[in-house]
Amino acid sequence: MVAPSSEQTLSAIESLLQSFERFGVDLGLDRIVRLLERLGNPHHRVPIVHVAGTNGKGSVCAYVSSVLGAAGYRVGRYTSPHLVHWCERICLDGQAIAPEALYDALCQVQAAIDPASPTPTQFEVITAAAWLFFAEQAVDVAVIEVGLGGRLDATNVCDRPLVSIITPLSLEHWQRLGPTLSHIAFEKAGILKAGCPGVISPQVPEAQAVIEAQATKVGAPLTWVTPAEAIAPGRARLGDLEYPLALAGDMQLTNSALAIAAIEQLRQQGWQISAEALQRGMAATRWPGRLQWIRWQGQSLLIDGAHNGAAAHALRHYVESLPPVRQGRPVTWVMGMLSTKDHSEIFRALLRPGDRLYLVPVPDHSSADVVDLAILAQGICPAIAHCQTFTGLIDGLTAATSHRERPDDLQVLCGSLYLIGHFLGEHAADIADLTPPA
Repeated sequence: MVAPSSEQTLSAIESLLQSFERFGVDLGLDRIVRLLERLGNPHHRVPIVHVAGTNGKGSVCAYVSSVLGAAGYRVGRYTSPHLVHWCERICLDGQAIAPEALYDALCQVQAAIDPASPTPTQFEVITAAAWLFFAEQAVDVAVIEVGLGGRLDATNVCDRPLVSIITPLSLEHWQRLGPTLSHIAFEKAGILKAGCPGVISPQVPEAQAVIEAQATKVGAPLTWVTPAEAIAPGRARLGDLEYPLALAGDMQLTNSALAIAAIEQLRQQGWQISAEALQRGMAATRWPGRLQWIRWQGQSLLIDGAHNGAAAHALRHYVESLPPVRQGRPVTWVMGMLSTKDHSEIFRALLRPGDRLYLVPVPDHSSADVVDLAILAQGICPAIAHCQTFTGLIDGLTAATSHRERPDDLQVLCGSLYLIGHFLGEHAADIADLTPPA
C-alpha cells in the first residue's frame, strides 16, 4: 500500500486523470502517436513484450516480468485496470511507481498535449506516462498489457515487439470490438507484427482461423502453446520442464505455458535467462485479486474478479476443486457487477442449487442494479437457497459471514475487479493473506 504521506499526491493524480475521463473510450492510434511524438517518442527506446487477449493477460504479464527480473533485467510492467490506485498500473522491477514519479510523468504528458488537436483519452494519457517513465528509467524491457482490443489500442504503437502474446479469447467488449468472436480475434491479432514472433494460447476454431490469417498476412511466425500439466499442488510440467506454479486455478496451466513460451522466444533472441532464473521467477510471481485467499473478520475468504463469462467459468471450475464443494456443500457468493457486463452468463457459470447469494453494488462505478440482479439470478437458478440485496459491500459481506454454518464453508467475493479493488483498498488493515488450500 502507498504510505499516508503520499495521499495528497494520489489525490492529485486522481484529479488530473479524471479531467480526461469525459473523453471516454475512443479507439484509434492518431492521438497517442501525436502525443508521443511531442514527448520525443519515448516508446522507441523501450523494447517490449506485448500481451493481448480476453482473460489471463495480467497473469501472463506477471509471470514474464517476474522471470525477467529474476534473470537480472530491469523490467517495466504496464497493466490495467488497477485494484486500489493508479500507481499499480506502472511497475518497475515489481514495485509500483511512486506517486510523485507518476504525477511528474502525467504533468509532462499533460504539458505536451497539443491544444489545437483532439484531446487524448484518459487511457492514452496514462499509457503515454508509462512509456515516458520506462524510457526515462532506461528499462531493459517492458511487459505491456493491451487495454482494449489490440489493433487500435494505445499500447499498439511499437513496430518491433520482442514477442507478441495472445491469451484465450472470448466474447467481451463486443460493443466496441465487434459482435462475433471473429471480430474480436481480428482486433486482438492486430498486435502481430512482421517478422516478430507471436505466442498464442489454444483458441476456438473461429478465433484460431482469424489469428492465423492475420499472422500470414503480416508475416508473423506463430507458436501455438499447449497448456502445462498439473503434477502436484503448486507445481506444473511443460514437456520436460517442471516448475512452481504460484498462482491458483487451472487457467494458470495455460497462462504459465504462454509465459514460458515467450521466455523461450527471448532466449532465442539472445536474452540470458537461466533455468534457475525461470524457476525463481515463476515461484515469485504474484497477481492480487485473482483467486486470492485472504482472512477477513477471522474467517477465510476467496476473492476473484470473475468479471466476464470466461473468468466466471474458470472460478467455478476452481471452486469445484476445493474440499467443501467436493463434499457437496454449497457456496456463499458475495457479488457486485458493472452494468456493462453479461450478468446472465456470469450467473449461469457460478450459481448452483443450494448456493447463497448476497448482491452488493460496485462503489464509484456504473454498477448493475442489485434488485435487477436478484431477479435475474433467481430466474437462472430457481433452486438457490438464499438471495439478498444490500446497499453496501461490507453489509453484504458481514451478512454472508454471519450465516456461515461451518467455519470452513466456502465464501467468495467476486464479479468485478473494481469491487475487489475497493475492498482491498478500504479495508487493508483488516485483511491478511492466506495460503491456498491444497
